[in-house]
Parts: sequence; C-alpha cells; structure tokens
Amino acid sequence: MQARFYNTLSRAKTTFQPIDSSMVRLYVCGPTVYDDAHIGNARPVIVFDVLYRLLRHLFGPNHVRYVRNITDVDDKINARARERGISIRELTEVTAQRFHEDVAALGCLAPDVEPRATEHIDAMVALIEKLVERGHAYAASGHVLFSVPSMPDYGALSRRPLDEMIAGARVEVAPFKKSDMDFVLWKPARDDEPGWASPWGRGRPGWHIECSAMSAAHLGETFDIHGGGIDLIFPHHENEIAQSRCGFGARVMANIFMHNGFLQVEGRKMSKSEGNFITIREVLADWPGDVVRHAMLKTHYRQPIDWTMAALKESAQTMADWSAHVGDAAPAGEVPPQVVASLADDLNTPQALHDIHRLAHAGGRASAPSAVKAAANLLGLMRDSASAMRAKALAARGVDAAAIESNIALRHAARAARNWAESDRIRDELLVMGVALKDNKDGTTSWELKP
Repeated sequence: MQARFYNTLSRAKTTFQPIDSSMVRLYVCGPTVYDDAHIGNARPVIVFDVLYRLLRHLFGPNHVRYVRNITDVDDKINARARERGISIRELTEVTAQRFHEDVAALGCLAPDVEPRATEHIDAMVALIEKLVERGHAYAASGHVLFSVPSMPDYGALSRRPLDEMIAGARVEVAPFKKSDMDFVLWKPARDDEPGWASPWGRGRPGWHIECSAMSAAHLGETFDIHGGGIDLIFPHHENEIAQSRCGFGARVMANIFMHNGFLQVEGRKMSKSEGNFITIREVLADWPGDVVRHAMLKTHYRQPIDWTMAALKESAQTMADWSAHVGDAAPAGEVPPQVVASLADDLNTPQALHDIHRLAHAGGRASAPSAVKAAANLLGLMRDSASAMRAKALAARGVDAAAIESNIALRHAARAARNWAESDRIRDELLVMGVALKDNKDGTTSWELKP
C-alpha cells in the first residue's frame, strides 16, 4: 500500500517514495530540555510516533530510522541552570529523563537515535566552515551569520512576505549583520556560559545549525521526511533548509516536510499568564496515557486542536468500550486494511479511530477482538491487556480495588437483608469515588470507573 502525505514544501499531498526503501529516514525536532514538557509539546511526539509506527508497518521495523534530537544547550537552559546552581548537563539529564517517562506513558516508541546537541559541536563547526567557504556565511564580532541574500530561493518553505520574514529573523539588535534577515550560526559565550572552542573563538552554536548537523550525521545530507510543529516552519525549518542545502550543495534537505497544527486549551491559547498551562505530567496524574493519546488523535494532525475536559471524558468512555470488547485478547497477525488505508492517507487518525470503533461496534458483524486490538496497537493504543489497563487506571486515581470489592460485598449483604438505605448509601459512596456499579436482579455484576 502506498502512503500519501501532505508536504508543506509543495502545499499538496505527495505520494511517498523513499530515497531507499531498505531504510526509510525520518527526522523530528525534539524537546529543549529545561523544564517539564507541556501538553502542546506532546502533540508532535504523538503525531510522529504514529507516522513512525505506520512506516514500520509498511516497510518493516528494521527498515525505518527515526531520529529525534534533544536540544541541551540554549539560553533558557543556561538561565535555568544558573538559577539552580548546577551544570547544564545536570539539568538536562534530569529533564530529559522526565520527558522520556512522560512520552513513554503516552505510548510513544523511543526513536532509533536521540542525538544531543552538545555531543555534535564538531559537526556543527564543520558545517559552518563549509558555509563560510562557499560564501553563504560570514564572521562578524565573534559571531558567524548565515547570509540570507546568498540563497536566491530562501523562504520557499514558509512562503512569507519579506517584511514578515525580517520581523521573524530579527531576534536581537545586531549592528554587525549585513542584512536584517541574516541569522546566527555561532555566537560568543560569556565566561559564565557553556562554550566550546572554534575558529571564531569560544562560543556556542545557534539553534538552527544544531538540527542541520545532527540530521546529516544520522540520516545523511538528504533524507525522506522532516517533521515538527507548525510553529517551526519559520524560522527554524526554513533556516535548517538554507544551512543544509547551501552547506552540502544539496537540492533539498528532506523530500517531505510535515507539520502538526497548534494546540489550545478550552478555546484559549495555552500560557502561564492565562492560567491554563498544563504539563504532560499533570495530565497523566488524572488520566491514563491511552485516554490522553486517543483525545490527541481525534483531531487530524494538520488541524488546530482544542484540548478540553469534555474531549478527555469522551475518550475515556471510548477506551472503556473498546477495552470491554477486546478484553485480554492478543493482537491479530494482520491489521484490518481499512485502518492502514486511513493512516496511509496523510495520517488520517480521526478516520482510523472511526474505523476501529466500527470494528468494535458492528453488532453481530463486530470484528474479532484480536483484530480490534491489532488496529488499536498500530495507533499506539491498547498496548496493555484490559486487566492491566484497568489496574493502571485505578492506580492513577488512587483507587483501592480491594476496598471497592469489599464495599460491593457489604452492599450485596445489605440488599439480601432488604436494607435498601444501606445499599443506597454504599452505592452513593462509591459514586463519589468515581465508581459506577452495574446491577441486575441478582445483585452487582460488575463495576467501572466513570470518566
């Protein structure tokens, strides 16, 4: 089955034809590890995890190489490390570990390679030297800057008007720039900042050059797919393209660029000033990872998503329904083809989720639980057995299953004694705990956690 993905470069869906089908190459911009990742950061991780899973399904798990970097040196990291009186390595080690724990709880596979910026300084310096040699960069006041006018088709990815690009490029007043649009490749480091030796003095790399160097080191000068959030189109990905193409003399950096849409919370932009800033860890304290992931995938990746409590509750109910259908079944050997087809059509996860729902709720024609499990697994959902998911959900809410069963037994005894008031009291007490009982004439048959 051939896949088609929307390519930001061409503004159209493109049939995916890898450069080398024996090794499909994917690069995604990863976290800047100075603090816990927020729920907006979770979106690209989940989106491109689904892409990674699909590519592994289509080409084989040993024929896909997924690289997602870690930015472990930048102004925010330096400032946070100074505040805490620790090295940037100490800060980033702890923060990266917390990020790994969070995204694993969301069902995301680890990338094949996770390069750190600080471990690729030599490659960055070498690429900057190439850009200087080829007339695409120049040194000034201890800085090295990329000369945007040296690249005639700069801006092809973002397609922004010149004045918008100038505004986006001007991060700080820099009288040593030859053009307002020129951007930093290397900058001097103060004595109290991390720095590395270079031909231009002790300093550190600009953000954009990091990804150009790391992607080339692990995927080659040209690769198949580059992904990230829509906010990275300009200036980050635009500048990556400029550096890589001009430094390596390549026609393209990546054949396809894919970008996920923005996330807002309850209809408002997420920000600390709005009081609606939510970390992945905070969400996972209240909701199982499968529920969070399902809620994220209900919106097509290219569309903006509104993160709401109502959507989480709806996803919780859906996952409970699927879990009841699947039970502890093992996944089938084959994924239902309609689910693969939906994902192969530009990662249409809303349609894929609809396909799975139909498989699980088609009355007498409902698919075997193993087929539903296989389909859900392809989206990174229902990775655990139903009993394991139930145990995780209980643990996440601090619910004592033994205590619930004990209360149900007491309620059963009260009903047998026709003590309806006590029976109702126990039922209502469990409801307050978020536990809903299912009764018939013989008593309680089962119970579940309410979303």
